[in-house]
Amino acid sequence: MPLKIIGTGSALPELVVTNKKLEQMMDTTDEWIRSRTGIRQRHIAVKETTTSMAAAAAGRAMKEAGVEPSEIDLIIVGTVSGDKHFPSTACEIQRELLMVNAVAFDVNAACAGFLFGLTIADAYFQSGRAKTALIVGAETLSKMVDWKDRGTCVLFGDGAGAAVVRKEETGILHMVQGSDGGRGEALTCENRPVNTPFTRESFARGELQNEISYLKMDGQAVFRFAVRTVPQAILQVLKEAKISPDEVKYFVLHQANIRIIEAVAKKIGQPMEKFPTNLQKCGNISAASVPILLDHVNKDGKLQRGDKIVLAGFGAGLTWGAAVLTW
Repeated sequence: MPLKIIGTGSALPELVVTNKKLEQMMDTTDEWIRSRTGIRQRHIAVKETTTSMAAAAAGRAMKEAGVEPSEIDLIIVGTVSGDKHFPSTACEIQRELLMVNAVAFDVNAACAGFLFGLTIADAYFQSGRAKTALIVGAETLSKMVDWKDRGTCVLFGDGAGAAVVRKEETGILHMVQGSDGGRGEALTCENRPVNTPFTRESFARGELQNEISYLKMDGQAVFRFAVRTVPQAILQVLKEAKISPDEVKYFVLHQANIRIIEAVAKKIGQPMEKFPTNLQKCGNISAASVPILLDHVNKDGKLQRGDKIVLAGFGAGLTWGAAVLTW
């Protein structure tokens, strides 16, 4: 029996930072950002946290699904920007929403995190270990970017998206995923370094141990990876599910760059009308990107039961995943 999405939810920070605002902070322009990425603004956390946004999105997804917290038996959060190293964000929202019967853990697959979460939930369902799951993508990327680096900080935003999934007769038809660690240096963010009495003199001098490292990206390498790998993954998942691209109503892709989405549409021979976007208002929100867009499409009333849709995420790792499902 397939995994079916029965409810979606999303949450974005209150503060909206436009390209015009960034013009006042650094050497960039609205035209430069829009022409290269399609992004016009992004939501940036001030009071919000990864956990608070994840919990808000999860609560809205459960409300739409008509599911009580006690019914959730699996929580998976895709994130690279949790509030703590531990407990996991999944355990944090388990506590917040009183999902006392769930197994909870995080997945680090960057922008493909939500897709990886769906795949793991499917495996739990197939093994009989779970029947109702909450899959969340949540990020506070604003704390990971160097706000003096105009090449990266203009790209990212904060937010969370969630989906409640259940084992039912119809739903996800097929999923594929992959990774290529050999090209992982294209998009990185270092963790705190080893700094003990046995490694560095600075420890004895009392210097700050938690050294700050910011997100670093080779934009051209990531672009080349995305425009080659994403169409291949989409065509693979459709072929293995025996579905034609023409049968798909919407392709819900990770919102990294409008040029990537346009290139994917061209390579699989489908019109841009089938590729909804919200990067203009949200920017790139990594693992939260796909579930937030899915919720927006859902809440806008664009999906009808029986529609075929494709979800696809891609990013650091390098990682990618795609799923085709019946809504």
